[in-house]
Amino acid sequence: MLNKMKHQWQARSRREFFTQAGSGLAGLAFSSMLAEAAPKSADPMEARQPHHKPMAKSVIWLFMEGGPSHVDLFDPKPTLDKLDGKPMPDSFGRPITAMGTANNTIMRSKRQWKQHGQSGLWVSDWYPHIAQHADKLAVIRSCKADGLNHVGSVCQMNTGDILAGRPSLGAWTTYGLGSANRNLPTFVVLLDDREVIGGPKNWSSGFLPATYQGTQFRTGDTPILHLSNPKGVSKEQQRSKLNFLKEINERWSADKQEDTDLDARVRAYELAYQMQAAGPEAVDLTRESEATKKLYALEDPDLHAFGRNCLLARRLVERGVRFVELYCGSGSGWDAHNNIEGNHSKWCRVSDRPIAGLLTDLQSRGLLDDTLVVWGGEFGRTPFNEKGDGRDHNPWGFTIWMAGAGVKAGQAIGTTDEIGLRAVDSPYHVHDIHATILHTLGLNHERTTYMHNGRAERPTLTDGKLIKELFA
Repeated sequence: MLNKMKHQWQARSRREFFTQAGSGLAGLAFSSMLAEAAPKSADPMEARQPHHKPMAKSVIWLFMEGGPSHVDLFDPKPTLDKLDGKPMPDSFGRPITAMGTANNTIMRSKRQWKQHGQSGLWVSDWYPHIAQHADKLAVIRSCKADGLNHVGSVCQMNTGDILAGRPSLGAWTTYGLGSANRNLPTFVVLLDDREVIGGPKNWSSGFLPATYQGTQFRTGDTPILHLSNPKGVSKEQQRSKLNFLKEINERWSADKQEDTDLDARVRAYELAYQMQAAGPEAVDLTRESEATKKLYALEDPDLHAFGRNCLLARRLVERGVRFVELYCGSGSGWDAHNNIEGNHSKWCRVSDRPIAGLLTDLQSRGLLDDTLVVWGGEFGRTPFNEKGDGRDHNPWGFTIWMAGAGVKAGQAIGTTDEIGLRAVDSPYHVHDIHATILHTLGLNHERTTYMHNGRAERPTLTDGKLIKELFA
């Protein structure tokens, strides 16, 4: 009996030893991973070392909100001409039962297509000026997403999830790298029309500290208000007030370390103070030559708002802003459920010259070498019609393109099927797009983590791979 009890004790002790030892090693590894991922400084905006040598210092994201039609812009489909007016072939399947019915027949593209540059990339006549930069572009034709509506899809293209609450890609960038310019925001958002579908959640910091959220500039000629002190208030008086406000806020928040909103507000006050010196110069476009203004089509009233934002984006990255997101057609302007000819003719004209001007300007100043330019929307559009002359949402296969910052240009990556409905060759999800953008900035998406609710969260959730064809 004693021998049996001794044997059981020894067996249990061995099991307990290895279990506890294994747990301890796992805990050490996990702690090490978190220590590596977390910013080392008490200053959340201090510039931090990237995980690897970056190709890009900044990102300019040209967001065509509403969903531009890939089969009318960068992904020509001759099969649509053959099947025009016919029901959706069964061989392509039906994405959801409400789509592809007898009333939603295949609709050909009315565009004229040409190959451009030495690369021979196909671009439609809706984008004649961007087409001249074909050899700078890497066109990814096999993108896919999860959302069907604008709210979820715009949210996912910004945050990785169709549900609100996660940090935006710009916020992750700021968290991972800190600030490169203490006198301007690190992450700036520019609108050209109405409020973005879903609003500020698309550039929020989510569960990251609030100081990493994006800063929305106003539309028009005064993107930043109140850059001058009120009459009778000197710079010294304002500095004294801010110091006093900071002191009482720090006192209040001393035992509330988990609440980051107050800290973000204190830092916003400080940034606003610093911007009083740097802000006016950064947004003052009168300093630009007439030739530069013409390059961005500022003389055209229809193109002025987006052209101005493109020029402002160049000025911001030139001054160390890491992430600039420009919405074209903000408020779902590209959403062409009917009359796609009228809708896309308008927004292609609005965006064509300014984007071409931006690429030209960045290259001439040597900025394209370390600025990643991204073009795209939250999804594409269907090859079959909606309401007779429009196209519906298509998250199953659509196009984005990238340029600059070490991207292997003059190529098309991946394919959709014969009618442009689904990504079939080298499909790339939104998480892959995000992983790749972070990679160009020197951040490994799997190592960019933040502890939230007991889980090490990362920008790409539990997914994401690099679009390796993008890099030489």
